[in-house]
Amino acid sequence: MPSSPPPPPPATENTDSAGVPDETHRFPCEQCGADYRFDPQSGTLTCSHCGHTEEINGGPWRGGALRELDFRAALDRQLPEADMETTRVSKCPNCAAEVEFDPTTHARECPFCATPVVTDTGESRHIKPKGVLPFSIDERAGHKAMTDWLGRLWFAPNGLKEYARKGRRMEGIYVPYWTYDADTRSSYSGQRGTVYYVTETVMVDGKPQAKQVAKVRWRPVSGRVKRFFDDVLVLASKSLPKRYTDALEPWDLSALEPYQPQYLAGFRAEAYAISLQDGFGEARTRMDRVIERDVRFDIGGDRQRISHIDTQVSDVTFKHILLPVWLAAYKYRGKTYRFVVNGQSGRVQGERPYSAWKIAGAVAVLAVLIAAAIYIGNQQ
Repeated sequence: MPSSPPPPPPATENTDSAGVPDETHRFPCEQCGADYRFDPQSGTLTCSHCGHTEEINGGPWRGGALRELDFRAALDRQLPEADMETTRVSKCPNCAAEVEFDPTTHARECPFCATPVVTDTGESRHIKPKGVLPFSIDERAGHKAMTDWLGRLWFAPNGLKEYARKGRRMEGIYVPYWTYDADTRSSYSGQRGTVYYVTETVMVDGKPQAKQVAKVRWRPVSGRVKRFFDDVLVLASKSLPKRYTDALEPWDLSALEPYQPQYLAGFRAEAYAISLQDGFGEARTRMDRVIERDVRFDIGGDRQRISHIDTQVSDVTFKHILLPVWLAAYKYRGKTYRFVVNGQSGRVQGERPYSAWKIAGAVAVLAVLIAAAIYIGNQQ
């Protein structure tokens, strides 16, 4: 495996040309001046005040092309200025989520853990998103998916179910991800195993008996495999447990749109916390698992042993993309419960709450049933 590239430069503050945070995610209605919101059902910008709609591509905000960026150029600080941006973010003191805030917002709850957050004036210099997967389901559909999921959990506290059902609105969050493309060429050495059978005599209950015994004949092999990896997806956030976000997959990335800030109108976006290089490290781990599978297939035979794989990676490109998640964080009896809904498919994940009373009741019922079964059995 080739040596790792040098780490990317740290984020800097106040490095945009104007030295002022970019006031994104707010788009005034051309009729009444109120703010547009992106409507997942219609796929348009809709004014919540007068109902006027605007096509995403109909306004003055047109986005660029959905294109890959050069990985090496990014690590060497050679990305064009147009591919960088400065945003105002605030870090949650509890879960460390870095969420973009509107310049007029000064305090609110963290959407990831319901902790009160006071915004600061810090700015973050980072790679601009190239793609966005727009919300396909609205808040009402996301909330229904969450409550239906909770309703199927037998041992969830009824109080939490009711609280979630009648609780505040869910937050629409665009979660950051990296995607990586790469060409790989791997040379390997190992052994191919061919299974054959021999007849052996064994003693069974003091009597000789013929038995077929499997043996493996190993032969040394070597070869080459190659594969092009397209859009290896890596979470760039630390705010949610990875087991939740992984379980939200699959995402249909064919529906990605070139990034345009109006898709974020009425929603919030989290800044990436996993660096480009660290994300590629995880992508390489995923690639290596696929390459190992390819090598085993290429070795063939009945069994395979792999002694060595040497992979050369070239033409690495990447994108910073945003994927849609409906998020609810509830504090119930001193504990925070978080639920996430895939904003494209409606798949739900989250903490599985348990009611001690329900579990105790189920144990008591089970004990009664066992006692009754024993009693009936003794009477027969």
